Amino acid sequence: MNFKLRPWTFKDVESAYKNAHNINITKNMSDGFPESIEKWKIFIDHASRNKSVLYYAIEINGLAVGGIGVSPLKDIKRKNAELGYWLGEDFWGKGIMTQAVKDIVKQAFEKFDIVRIFATPFETNVASHKVLEKAGFKLEARYAKIVIKNGEMLDELVYAIRK
Repeated sequence: MNFKLRPWTFKDVESAYKNAHNINITKNMSDGFPESIEKWKIFIDHASRNKSVLYYAIEINGLAVGGIGVSPLKDIKRKNAELGYWLGEDFWGKGIMTQAVKDIVKQAFEKFDIVRIFATPFETNVASHKVLEKAGFKLEARYAKIVIKNGEMLDELVYAIRK
């Protein structure tokens, strides 16, 4: 399925909310993931203005149906960046996210002075583990029961790819 990565715009608010407002997505996201129209507006404002990060909408048929971003770290970890992503459930299982991860990793290594990009999926998000592995990421660590999501303590996995 064809998709493109592009900057977020305020026209994306409704579509992003519609595609992201799903327990099968939010159960795998941090508690800061936007859960309302207002919070999507705030996120899109930040994503469209902040040039120190690389945040894109995943567009299919003219609509933002997912998001992906790379955020460089600061201070002593400044050679690292964190990857985050999500995709509307209607678009799962089509190889979209694996290709989107590969595309943004390439762009991030070109744009930022970094040597490593990492992602930290929950132990329960097996689909995300597979996406990262297919995109060339390696499992570096597993932290036992350090994340609390929906009242449950979960392991956090650390996957990374190096330049």
